Amino acid sequence: MTAPRVEITDIQDGFAKEGYICNAHIATAIFLARNLDKPILVEGPPGVGKTELAKATSEYLNLELIRLQCYEGLDEAKALYEWKYGKQLLYTQVLKEKLGDLMEGAQGLAASMDRLHEFDDTFFSEEFLEPRALLKSLWSEDGSVLLIDEIDKSDDEFEAFLLELLSEYQITVPELGTIKAKSSPIVFLTSNNTREIGDALKRRCIHLYIPFPDADLETRIITARVPEVEEGLRKQLVSFVQNLRDLELKKVPAVSETIDWARTLVLLHAKELDSEMVRNTLNVLLKFQDDIDNIDSDINALTTKARSAAE
Repeated sequence: MTAPRVEITDIQDGFAKEGYICNAHIATAIFLARNLDKPILVEGPPGVGKTELAKATSEYLNLELIRLQCYEGLDEAKALYEWKYGKQLLYTQVLKEKLGDLMEGAQGLAASMDRLHEFDDTFFSEEFLEPRALLKSLWSEDGSVLLIDEIDKSDDEFEAFLLELLSEYQITVPELGTIKAKSSPIVFLTSNNTREIGDALKRRCIHLYIPFPDADLETRIITARVPEVEEGLRKQLVSFVQNLRDLELKKVPAVSETIDWARTLVLLHAKELDSEMVRNTLNVLLKFQDDIDNIDSDINALTTKARSAAE
């Protein structure tokens, strides 16, 4: 039991060097995914670092990051491969010009057909295949990190198509047969929970839910990502955001927006929060004008509470 904890700690330390601060829960999921050779389904609200986790894993392991952005209507042709139709057309023209030489000496239809069958037909071969994200990840010689981002935006049909890839690290191309991974990719699927993910896909994955961070973890994140922020101001802004998330909002501020706000306060040479500065920069944290208007009466209290928390 001791060895896994050491490796999990190493993962946390390695991620921290890449600027991604994670807790033991996240590091354990990475450890299990690598050792069990299973994909990770990462769920949670937008902006908590799901996509960044895949990027950090790519940097930590020094593997190529291959990203597939999901959307409604995405199908296997756009995600897997397409044929290089221009090259195929040129090949057809060359074949037409050489057809006479190929058939020379053939007597009758049967002999002509035998000649055609003997011909090395490369029309549907890897030579004319343009790989997309999924096939690129399988063809990667040294392995890769495959990010299938926002799987909940795709259709049920595409989700079903992924099952072979997620369970066997292989896909089937009708013209070529089954293509197996040269080196199993580390697969991340992210979801913002806009729809329920199917049980079949979930069974094939390690499930990881990333919530909004607590004050301690968010403070560590700001320290790593915006080290220029002075300690007092850092405590104040983290406290302000933590309390802001408790209010009724259309969209609560994500970690990425906390980072942006910290950078904004640095640019404004802020030393501590005050109500006027908060009002002038609140649009960095909140993305709906209704939210900004609705909490206007709470800003003084939130600012005072945040300054008290830093004392």
